[in-house]
Amino acid sequence: MVLLEISRDVLLQPLQTVSGIVEKRHTLPILSNVLIEQKDDVLSILASDMEIQIRVNVAKNQPGQDFAVTVSARKILDICRALTSEASLKLESVDHQLQIRAQKSRFSLQTLPAEDFPVIKPPEQAESSFELSQANLRKLILRVHYAMAQQDIRYYLNGMLLVLENQQITVVATDGHRLCLATMAVPQNFQHKEVIIPRKTVNELIKMLASEDDPVRIHLYDNQIGFDIGQVELISKVIDGKFPDYHRVIPTTHQNLLAINRITMQQSLQRAAILSNEKFRGVRLVLSLNEMKVICNNNEQEEAQEEIEVEYRGDALDIGFNVSYLLDALNQLDSDVVECHFGDANSSMLMTIPDDPGYKYVIMPMRI
Repeated sequence: MVLLEISRDVLLQPLQTVSGIVEKRHTLPILSNVLIEQKDDVLSILASDMEIQIRVNVAKNQPGQDFAVTVSARKILDICRALTSEASLKLESVDHQLQIRAQKSRFSLQTLPAEDFPVIKPPEQAESSFELSQANLRKLILRVHYAMAQQDIRYYLNGMLLVLENQQITVVATDGHRLCLATMAVPQNFQHKEVIIPRKTVNELIKMLASEDDPVRIHLYDNQIGFDIGQVELISKVIDGKFPDYHRVIPTTHQNLLAINRITMQQSLQRAAILSNEKFRGVRLVLSLNEMKVICNNNEQEEAQEEIEVEYRGDALDIGFNVSYLLDALNQLDSDVVECHFGDANSSMLMTIPDDPGYKYVIMPMRI
């Protein structure tokens, strides 16, 4: 029975969109599959790992009969990639297998029952819904995502906090050694709401969001969050936990102020980091009136030193940081100048942008 005739390119793009969340090794074999479903002349492709689900609705020309089939995500994606871009595919159901014909090629893939696929169905009514442009949401996420923890026992750190309050959206990430916060003003007025979006969901959003003004519709449910991005619907569970009080972490009394060209600082740190200790990645910043030295050394007694003319007013200071933490922020920002606020050698540093009071990046010092 012929299920579908479709061009290779029309099928390939949604398969690439959903396959990023498919786990290679899973206790449930069906979660290695994608669900290809046609209902009321709408063709959709869906993948899930029980925590996050992505569905892409595919534009179709010809109407057809309803069907649902699950097949290995990796195999059907590899088949589509291997075919030429002008190929036309015919999908047929033959004896519990999905047969794919394209030109003179034929592939028979094992299927699993579509009714066994665990589809996440959010409540019909969201607690809150709002719209942002893709560019704005992408910018917010990129400013903080690198500070999320990875597989931390404090599971609530393995994600990004989203805070809605008044006419402001705030995102926060921390791994316990650094904390990054970005806010954006919006026309909508929110009641206070906080959710922690899992790391995997945040990383998928970065892939999907474009740097353009097309809207993203965001839905908040009791224990889920949904994103409608064009023809893509992403549903994710949120992390059940209490995020740390990030306001307490942000210094407010630091008197020592460094203003520096972002590119100059970035390039100096990149050069010096070549000779940093590979395990600890330490860098010393030695500050005096309008001068900063950047110093890295390693176990082989090798040393790199850079001297930079800067605008610095404050006490002479010798302080150490993880150089990767500094570069993570500088790589994501687009401002010409960054400002670094220091206390003493044992206090955290606050990085800000002169023309954007909504961005704050706090890094704990390290002994070198």
